[in-house]
Parts: sequence; C-alpha cells; structure tokens
Amino acid sequence: MSAVLTATACGPSGTTNDTPTRADHAASPSPTAQPALTKKEALAQIAHYSKINNEANADHNRELLDTIEDGPLYAMSVADYKQDEGLPKADREKYRPWSYDLASTDVYIPRFTADQQRWFAAVTYSGKNDASPRVLIMAERPKNKRWEMVAAVDLDDKKQLPKIALDADGYATAIDATSTKNVATPVDALRAGVLDHFATGGDLTGKKIFATTKTSTRQIKVHNDTTRKFGNRGTTEFSSAAADFPGSYALKTADGDALVVFAHTHMQRDRVAHPGLEIVPEKDDRAWLMDKPSPFFTYTFSCSDVATVPTTPGRSKLIGYTCRRTDAQGLSTSSAA
Repeated sequence: MSAVLTATACGPSGTTNDTPTRADHAASPSPTAQPALTKKEALAQIAHYSKINNEANADHNRELLDTIEDGPLYAMSVADYKQDEGLPKADREKYRPWSYDLASTDVYIPRFTADQQRWFAAVTYSGKNDASPRVLIMAERPKNKRWEMVAAVDLDDKKQLPKIALDADGYATAIDATSTKNVATPVDALRAGVLDHFATGGDLTGKKIFATTKTSTRQIKVHNDTTRKFGNRGTTEFSSAAADFPGSYALKTADGDALVVFAHTHMQRDRVAHPGLEIVPEKDDRAWLMDKPSPFFTYTFSCSDVATVPTTPGRSKLIGYTCRRTDAQGLSTSSAA
C-alpha cells in the first residue's frame, strides 16, 4: 500500500509561490514481516535434526552432521567426535540413540522480512516433572535454505526461564541484542562479562554485568578450581580468544526484557612453575596431545551461553552455558613458547 505525502511550500511572509502547493510522493512499501515457519514445520525440523543427528553420531559422520548443525554447536560436536576417537576402543561408550519429546517442546517463532535471516527458538524438557529445560536455536542457511541447529544449551534453573512474549497470533518477537537501543547490556558486553568470569573470577566486569546465579557461580568455580589445581608447581591462566561465532539470537520476554543466546571462545594456558617439571596429559587429552608430557599446554574452548537481559539499567542473569574443548596444543604439537 502506498502512502500520499502532502507538502506545503512556504515563501516569504506576505507572498505566494507560483509553484503548486501540493506534491504527491509514493513512499516505498515497508517490508512485511512474516513468520519464519509454522509451529508444525518447526517441530518437524527438530524431529529431522534428531533423526539425522543419530545417524551421524553412530559413526562420527562429520559430513552428514554438517547438514544439520552449524556454528558453535557443530564445533562442539566435532570436538566430541575427535575426543572419543582418541580413546582406546575399549574405553569408548556405546552410542545410544535419542530424540526430543516434541509433545513437551515449546517453540518460539519470530517474524522476519525477506532480507533477514530466519531462525526460531525452542525449549525442550526432560527429567522428572520436566525439571531439566534446554534452549535450542535453529537457523536457516540462506544459500541452501536448510535449517540447522546452532545452539543447544541446558539451563541450570528452570525457575529462571522467562515467559516469552507472543503476539495475538502466537508468534514471538526477535530483538537485536547488539544495540543498547534494545537491551541495557549488548551482547558484546555480555560476552566480555562471561570471559571475565573465567579470567578473573568475575572481579573486573563479570560481577558488575551479571547477578549471581547458578550459572555464573559455575563459571567462576571453573576459574577458582582450575587456577589452583597445580598448587605451587604450576599456573593456569584464562584469556579470551577471537569470537569465532559472533552472532546472537534474542527474543522479547513477557516482562519486556530479552532472552539472549550467544557464543564465546576462551583459552586456558597451563604452565609449569619450575624448569624440569612437565604436565602429563589426561586420558581425554589424548586426541589432541597424544601421551606426550609438556611444560605447557594451551586449550581452546567453544561455548554457548543463555542470559536474561533487562532493557532498562540493571544486571543480567546467566541461566545456562555449555562448553567443549575444541583444540589443544603443547610443546610437542606447537612451536609456541
């Protein structure tokens, strides 16, 4: 539908213009946002993902997995494959097929314009009384129009899962979490706060950005426990790494805030404190480091995080995160000092 704009030309006081005082301009139609897909289609995509995921996992078929996963989730899954392959066959657990319970799965489908990437979120439940929720994000790849799972994060506290705002037709509202126009703390700051949990225990920015939750406490515990594990024989330092997956997915909640899913990458550097000492790789390190001791090791972790973020000044709440080691190097595999 076009709109007619009426403009009045004004000359100096007491005079009139010889040009017409009415000009009609046809405005460009505003793009119409449409639902990414229907609820039935969304559940079908989740079911398809489960089916193909089982087929890929059965024999570590990376090429097949790549047709249904992307982003940090794919990086973590491939890392799981590699770690399992590094174990003696006798130590590998037999794979057990699984599937999501679609009857207890809530889907949240935003509307998008034709030039926007389409995605949707879902929350699945497991355990007694559905006590264990998991947030899923599926995104459509523009080139092949294929839906792929990019995040699957277990939440630490079901009670902190917010109610998602739905319009009259039952569709959710996507939010751009990169801007302070939409959220009090944009996603880059959220990512920096999470990285600070690992690097300093949250002492610089983490505890200022995030309120204390089970999830933030877990991240800080990783810092506290890991940096003390060698005693006076070695040190551990955490640092940020380049954001391999800078994208984010956010939905408006019923209370006007946002549920934000994002990724981060951090590194862990273990080093001996004195010459002559070496660190012996553990069993799960074998795929990357074999069995060769080294005076230092550097690990890379890819992670996904879920947070509730206010739209007015206030601290955000981490409600879930998951990480996998996706690389490791030591003196035997790297020339870095």
